[in-house]
Formats: sequence, structure tokens, C-alpha cells
Amino acid sequence: MIIYSVQCSHGHVFDEWFSNSADYDTKAAAGEIACPACGDSKISKAIMAPSVARGGAGSAPDFPSCPAGGCAGGGCSFANGF
Repeated sequence: MIIYSVQCSHGHVFDEWFSNSADYDTKAAAGEIACPACGDSKISKAIMAPSVARGGAGSAPDFPSCPAGGCAGGGCSFANGF
């Protein structure tokens, strides 16, 4: 799944989920995306800011540490559900 910020011809910006980029292209060309504010189906991709992690050069993400015994005992928050 991919989320795009899209904009109608009246300037309303909203987010929509698509299976992939081709799904967006198909639905936009067919007029299948409608603005929730005004119903306009002339939709284009809006300018989106990239999702970039913040931090200095070489800084590691702030993830919880695994327990001393590792993930095998189910104590790791990343292993839950696997």
C-alpha cells in the first residue's frame, strides 16, 4: 500500500491510499478519485514532503534494547507477533 497526498482542481488537498503507483494512475485517469470536500474528480498528486528520519550524521534510531537473552524468549518488542 502507498499513500499519496492528492489535490483536486479547486485546491483541496487530501490523502488517499492506493495498492501501488499504477493503481493511482489508473484511478486518476478514470476519474475514480473524488475530493471529499467538493466531489471534484480532477485529481493530481500534491507536493509531499519526504519522510526522513531526524538526527545528526551517524545517529542511530532510538529503538528499545533487546533483553540480554535475545529475542528467543519472546522478550523483544520487535519479535512480538512472530
